[in-house]
Amino acid sequence: MSIGTDQITTLTFFRYSNIKQKLWAFWMMQFAHGPLSRTEGLQFYKLLGSGKVGFNPLPDWSVYGLLQVWENEEKADSFFETSNLMERYRRKSSEQWTLYMGNISAKGKWSGSNPFIESNELNKHNPYISVITRATIKLRWLIKFWKYVPTSQRPLTNNKGLVFTRGIGEVPFTQMATFSIWQDKESLMDFAYHSDAHRKAIEKTRQLNWYREEMFCRFQPYKSIGTWNRKDPLPELKTYLK
Repeated sequence: MSIGTDQITTLTFFRYSNIKQKLWAFWMMQFAHGPLSRTEGLQFYKLLGSGKVGFNPLPDWSVYGLLQVWENEEKADSFFETSNLMERYRRKSSEQWTLYMGNISAKGKWSGSNPFIESNELNKHNPYISVITRATIKLRWLIKFWKYVPTSQRPLTNNKGLVFTRGIGEVPFTQMATFSIWQDKESLMDFAYHSDAHRKAIEKTRQLNWYREEMFCRFQPYKSIGTWNRKDPLPELKTYLK
């Protein structure tokens, strides 16, 4: 089953292989705003860089992301199929992967607002869940925060319920997010509440109040287009499409 008339969210990752491609991708972090702001049906978007593997704060210049919140799936399809901007991204990058997601819940704010509306068309038979945890870190806590990140993220290593994860963000070091996909809600909850390291990280966050703004979003991924590392990370989603 697919999402139809409800608001949906898409997240696209682009991989760039050579210096020329990487320079173009960096340049587009500024110059893609114009065409995106004029895109019909696009309610919210963020151009995203990424960090090195292991939630390293140093930028990975080979991977960029585009988060988009759409009025409905039809508007998203139109953009990906007919947009000149998207065609340029496809030509300039060596690999692309887009994930369509229905919005389950969102708490907090992103750039001063909450753009995500809960979907009424989620598929109860689809167990997969994706998560974006995003925050703007207070400058006085930057060093302490990044020193603690490896400890808090260690339980993700070889986690059987984790399908995919990537560190993303708008501004290196200060405006960061994690995107993850889980096999089911139980796997996510087990990590969130039964991992000592993750639980202690939450406690430390509350104690130190090191975020100026934060948001926690859950989605139901339902359509996967393209490849990442030369394969579809979620081929099982085809089972749940109409």
